[in-house]
Amino acid sequence: MGEWIGRNRKVRRSYGFDEIAIVPGAVTINPNEVDIHWELGGKRYELPIIAAAMDGVVDPNFSITMGKMGGLAVLNLEGVWSRYEDPSEILKEISESTPERATELVQQLYQPPVSEELIAKRVQSIKKAGVPVIVSSIPQKADRYAAICEEAGCDIFIVQSTVSTVRHISSEYKMLDIGALCSRSKMAIMVGNCVTYETAFELMEVGPAAVIIGIGPGAACTSRGVLGIGVPQVTATVDGAAARDEFFKRTGKYIPVITDGGMSVGGDICKAFASGADAVIVGSAFAKAKEAPGRGFHWGMATPHANLPRGTRIRVGTSGTLEEILFGPARLDDGSQNLIGALRTCMGSIGAATIREMQRADLVIAPAIKTEGKIFQAAQKIGMGK
Repeated sequence: MGEWIGRNRKVRRSYGFDEIAIVPGAVTINPNEVDIHWELGGKRYELPIIAAAMDGVVDPNFSITMGKMGGLAVLNLEGVWSRYEDPSEILKEISESTPERATELVQQLYQPPVSEELIAKRVQSIKKAGVPVIVSSIPQKADRYAAICEEAGCDIFIVQSTVSTVRHISSEYKMLDIGALCSRSKMAIMVGNCVTYETAFELMEVGPAAVIIGIGPGAACTSRGVLGIGVPQVTATVDGAAARDEFFKRTGKYIPVITDGGMSVGGDICKAFASGADAVIVGSAFAKAKEAPGRGFHWGMATPHANLPRGTRIRVGTSGTLEEILFGPARLDDGSQNLIGALRTCMGSIGAATIREMQRADLVIAPAIKTEGKIFQAAQKIGMGK
């Protein structure tokens, strides 16, 4: 399996969303009658699309709004809402800066230390609204932040880094014991990110509630350019799903895999589920919401890194309300609105009554899927030609 790229060096072909298509089924289902719920840590969630832990996407108010619609929105514990009592002016300054100034400005504004009091305050404010609270932390701070968040009433805690492994080596700092955190926490612990079968399987062995898949595909992420690492999301998701299924076969424990990044329209989200995902994490699509704090801009979690930023601020614009983006009615023709409607319609078209059934959809390699017959759309920059 694989191709030779030179003497004694063989590589494996991998695929992204633009290179595959989902094959319609022999049986179709009314989209209103498919079941899109998923489960995490023994709890049921109605929407399998999660808003990413980025400051231009999620603030406490966005988390509450998303939660009331049946979804989850992740608050970044390394973000401005845990560093500033009122970051509205900070967000305004980021949105109004020039592209040349944006990365430098973001680095400066993320220099103040994280306040543990603010972490607790943000979690409590979301919890008070009666919706699930989900937050994200880097591994180095996870032990301390998890204790604070659990006491404040948090439901789901994500330990998230660019590349996450069980076997991390360092002489400079103490490694996080992910298994110990999972064992003692009352919260559901999600871990990520990874892109290989082996790493996903090893992470599952330490007992998380879910494993997150994806390195570098996000619209505002530059890790693939800066570091040269990553695996396209279709292949990464297929491999992660294979690890999940093998782990379930051996242990009887089903640990969901969540595809994170690289999906800006409904078709990409559908392909992630068809590749094996149980849920997806989306950033740029939600950054376009009127309720998003980024004011039409979006920047990656790793952008503020003091020495090696691995993200950039991009302009996505504001296209509609969160309700329109999730449920429609779609006012745009590019697939960026009514994401839930797109998922339901796709499931109906392939005859998948549940997300589990959709994971077994037939796929084809189709590099022309977005361009075939679309010459007029491309020339006029409308629909799929944008």
